[in-house]
Amino acid sequence: MKLQLAIDDLSMEEALKLTDSILEYIDIIEMGSPFLMEYGMEAVRSFKNRYPEKEILADLKIMDAGFFEAELAFRAGADYATVLGVTDLLTIQGCQDAAEQYGRKIYVDMICVPDIPTRMKAIEEIGVFGISVHTGVDQQAAGRSAIDDLKLMLEHRQKAEISVAGGIHSGTIQSYIDAGADVVISGGGICHSENPRLEAAKIAKCIAERTK
Repeated sequence: MKLQLAIDDLSMEEALKLTDSILEYIDIIEMGSPFLMEYGMEAVRSFKNRYPEKEILADLKIMDAGFFEAELAFRAGADYATVLGVTDLLTIQGCQDAAEQYGRKIYVDMICVPDIPTRMKAIEEIGVFGISVHTGVDQQAAGRSAIDDLKLMLEHRQKAEISVAGGIHSGTIQSYIDAGADVVISGGGICHSENPRLEAAKIAKCIAERTK
């Protein structure tokens, strides 16, 4: 199991300072959608150059022009790019084609997908590396949890890696570990905690204990 840090609403200076402080505890650094809107592909280049030993995910949430937009991320140094599961399968195929050309990987973000099992089958036939459970901040505010969708996706997957995001912090991580996610994603849970280093350490410890 890997720990992915999602950077969304920090400044570049804040993001680099935070990442420096918790680098030993994280496996994947996600350039979140708001962060990419602010800084563009330069954010991907900066983080890959600074942390070459870490995997970088560009959360582009691609909806159209799959090959072209995924290629932008891969050319900038991203190891992963995301495409929305609600888009056309041709777009997802385009992202996968770019991933294969550059030797990188695609995650399909399942936010707002109504029929998860049916969509997963079609997505896995394309051959993408991973599928993401994503309970958005608006859905969280309405009381929805990602754990139920995670269990459903794990039940129906064939071979794709499954990552999960949505309110994950040291107080909730154990349920996601017990469910069997491959990657757990923490954004605000780490970035906006009183002590980000301590919070990241607690989550990483839980993950390490799971793998013993």
